[in-house]
Amino acid sequence: MPLPDTMKTIEIREHGGPEMLEAGERQLPTPAAGEVLVKVIAAGVNGPDIVQRRGHYPPPKGASDLLGLEVSGEVVALGDGVERWKVGDKICALTNGGGYAEYVTIAADQCLPIPQGVDPVDAAGLCETLFTVWSNFFTNHAADKGLLFLVHGGAGGIGSTAIQLGAAVGMRIFTTCSAADKAFCESLGATRAIDYLEEDFVEIVKADGGANLILDIRGGGYVARNIAASAPDGRIVQLAFNAGSKVEVNLMPVMLKRLTITGSTLRPRPPEFKAKMASELERFVWPWFAKDMMKTNTFATVPMRQAQRAHEMMEAGEHRGKIILTM
Repeated sequence: MPLPDTMKTIEIREHGGPEMLEAGERQLPTPAAGEVLVKVIAAGVNGPDIVQRRGHYPPPKGASDLLGLEVSGEVVALGDGVERWKVGDKICALTNGGGYAEYVTIAADQCLPIPQGVDPVDAAGLCETLFTVWSNFFTNHAADKGLLFLVHGGAGGIGSTAIQLGAAVGMRIFTTCSAADKAFCESLGATRAIDYLEEDFVEIVKADGGANLILDIRGGGYVARNIAASAPDGRIVQLAFNAGSKVEVNLMPVMLKRLTITGSTLRPRPPEFKAKMASELERFVWPWFAKDMMKTNTFATVPMRQAQRAHEMMEAGEHRGKIILTM
């Protein structure tokens, strides 16, 4: 079947709230060398989409200005030099942008086969969180059995992924969440789910020797509390600052406990790095889906034309797992 000349998209009319998302139409993109053109089945909704819509996360040079950092879909055209994929293959992928559309071009080595037993729609929510958590906690870092891994926001997309990955390698997972989400987080493999409104995660974690690894998406007042909750030689990774990035803290414990505090964003990383992460995920994590050691956690599917509603759900912060846009 011949490809169309144009495609439907979701555009940002101007930076601001969810109401700034609107339907649009663009020319069909053409895959460059090393790229594939994918007909989108579904696209994951992620925190960076919200930040970009507000005007604070511009796409890197050469990337699409459309939202959408992960998709599932069908390969419909190949750029020069692509050998692994063929037209008709079903894939899920990390994109550099452009997922909120009927078609998107993607670097071929950022594509992965849909894991065994995973629904193609659910697969759209895999790559952004898996690439992020894997690259920050498992690649070139100690991820040994028995380490205490404190995951903040365990019910969200990043948090639920981190819980499963940590549990799969035998870590002890402590996580902060609402009281209503405790059972959900424990079902994913959390050893201890901490009600962040009623319980003090610092005292609970310190009573168990302190956290060897901490994943934080809040920042703000959590920065000092994470330092207090860390075990000697602990590592704190900042993946977002939902409660603010400007804080005043006493850094003396960082020196005394030999702590490492770091952070990263995924989108600006070079293509070679993302290709390496894709290869490692396919080798180590993809088999875990067939063994029921990993599972997808789709909270809701929303038609692409209702992207505004999906962003409103995301900002409300009451979801468990991923919100997915479907074509």
